[in-house]
Amino acid sequence: MSFHIPQSGNVGEWLQFFSSLSTPVIAIVAILHLFYFWFLRNWCARDLRVIAETLDDYTRGLKHRSVLERGVALTTQVDAFVQDVNDVLSDSSRSEDRSECLQRMQILDEKRRYLESLSFETATHVARTMIEAYPLSGVLGTVLAIGSALQTDASGQSASTVNVVMERFGDSIWSTFAGLFAAIVLMFINSILEVRFNRLTDSRRHVREMVARAKRELGLAAQRSEGSS
Repeated sequence: MSFHIPQSGNVGEWLQFFSSLSTPVIAIVAILHLFYFWFLRNWCARDLRVIAETLDDYTRGLKHRSVLERGVALTTQVDAFVQDVNDVLSDSSRSEDRSECLQRMQILDEKRRYLESLSFETATHVARTMIEAYPLSGVLGTVLAIGSALQTDASGQSASTVNVVMERFGDSIWSTFAGLFAAIVLMFINSILEVRFNRLTDSRRHVREMVARAKRELGLAAQRSEGSS
């Protein structure tokens, strides 16, 4: 398919030009969208790794903590470390572990950037929402092709033949196909990655709740011990 920029102000020619661009533009944007999902996947893995390493460092001084095999999923590691801290907070008899958690609280305070989620959640929302634009883009290419054929026919030019009309309808079919195919592929990829993204969001929420609970309960316990002494 050749692309020739119209040299005249004929509306039909410009509509045909934009219609002919719709299919390759949809294909190029879909490929970029795939790379964007790949970037989000790496972003998600990096944040999970930072959270897991931070909690591993924080719980390292506990006498009883989860023993995980090598290669365990990062989300599983985060859940295990959070549960270890919650077990300490729920058991008032583990005074040494509670004191250790209170003393090492600065580890969580110094690395609070791992809890920042607005940028990532916005990026994933954009990636999911823009999938809906591909079928609409295909329909737009169809509308442009139909409008081009009608404009040519209305102007009474010799190019307005059945073959030209069929060719332009053929272009519109390919743009619709490209839009639908891109949407299906990206929806499939999103369905796979969305689980990872949601687990990261859940892990952040669990860590926030754990940190808030630890500060509240350990801080109150420290105040009581100081008051009694």
